Amino acid sequence: MLKSSEIPQVLGFRCHSCKRQYPLKGSGYLCTHCDGNLSVAYDFKALKKTLSREKISKNRDFSLWRYADLLPIARERSRPPAKPGWTPLIKAERLGREVGLSDLYLKDDGRNPSASFKDRASAVVVARARDLGRKLIAGASTGNAASSLACMSAGTEITPIVFVPATAPTAKIAQLLVYGAEVISVRGNYDEAFDLCLDACEEYGWYNRNTGFNPFTREGKKTCSFEIVEQLGWSVPDFVVVPTGDGNILSGIWKGFLDFKAAGLIDSLPRLIAVQAKGSAAIARSYNSGKPIRPVQSKTLADSIAVDKPRDGDMARRALRQSRGVAITVSDDEILEAMRLTARTEGVFAEPAAAAAVAGLKRATAEGILRPRKRVVAIITGNGLKDVAGAMRATGKPRIIAPAMGPLRNLVKKNRSWMKP
Repeated sequence: MLKSSEIPQVLGFRCHSCKRQYPLKGSGYLCTHCDGNLSVAYDFKALKKTLSREKISKNRDFSLWRYADLLPIARERSRPPAKPGWTPLIKAERLGREVGLSDLYLKDDGRNPSASFKDRASAVVVARARDLGRKLIAGASTGNAASSLACMSAGTEITPIVFVPATAPTAKIAQLLVYGAEVISVRGNYDEAFDLCLDACEEYGWYNRNTGFNPFTREGKKTCSFEIVEQLGWSVPDFVVVPTGDGNILSGIWKGFLDFKAAGLIDSLPRLIAVQAKGSAAIARSYNSGKPIRPVQSKTLADSIAVDKPRDGDMARRALRQSRGVAITVSDDEILEAMRLTARTEGVFAEPAAAAAVAGLKRATAEGILRPRKRVVAIITGNGLKDVAGAMRATGKPRIIAPAMGPLRNLVKKNRSWMKP
């Protein structure tokens, strides 16, 4: 494999399935031989000579671009104005006591510019598109990937065209429109929007951001792993819990740890726990049964992980196998309870898909998969304001009274704990 002339640390692409190699420049999105997903390969032998913990730690750019040496972007000026990354890693002591874990952390990626983990992927995709001189990016999404693409495109010459299912939460649609995206609402589900986007990109030549299709999405998502290691004082957790839909976050998280290890920055790897909603569990069913992935008819309130056909499912299963990982499914009721629990113990407002990680670690602890003293990081992939309807399902409605003391006194009598000073 020849080095990229535009990005010296990059060797090119490698197909995860048949292992064929491709140059970075001029290659498409998938392997031309087997249609397998491509992955960016780096010259780690050279990187080991120049990259160190000390060099990274001294970097004052507290965004995902602090890891630019391990990202496939040629020009610094290609980076979008919004800077995702370096989200807080919260020591979740109160939540840990509730679920039975003494060393639990929450990686709150709801603090990214568009309030979603997907900003990491979109930042790298937009930067790559600008490296290539492209002016239009299309993508399909249930909402988060689309709003992150719109956010990362803001302030650049890029026009985002996004395909979303008509059922996407209103808050996410509002973000798209405010950021200036061209929004196409599809009368269908995510998978139908995804396929329509693929057809449109092929016909019109648009640059395609789609998750599990464009290999640069995984490059952005892997930076979360880099941050976890650095924020833990250059140590590796025992387990990382990842809410999983199409599998791209899971494969990205795993690639981050693999790349850091290959660069000589860590010497161990975590085990992964993939958490899927029971109504959208194609990857979990396949991994636990040992059978090929089969599409499902997804049905869950956690729209961000509602996927019929996981587009990065094979690489997600590979990540689970390589990490000696576990795939867990949780019900919508467990997700709603996890939303309440996470907010009320740690003050972290997670959207349903993000709260699935907490529901999953709770179940994994109850089943003995996670032991009390293991160091566990759960990734909170999106803020609860992304899906207010889902939050209201978790909490119920407010109490409504007339503006007078009489009705208030009656309400206080029914809630005697309020009378304590």
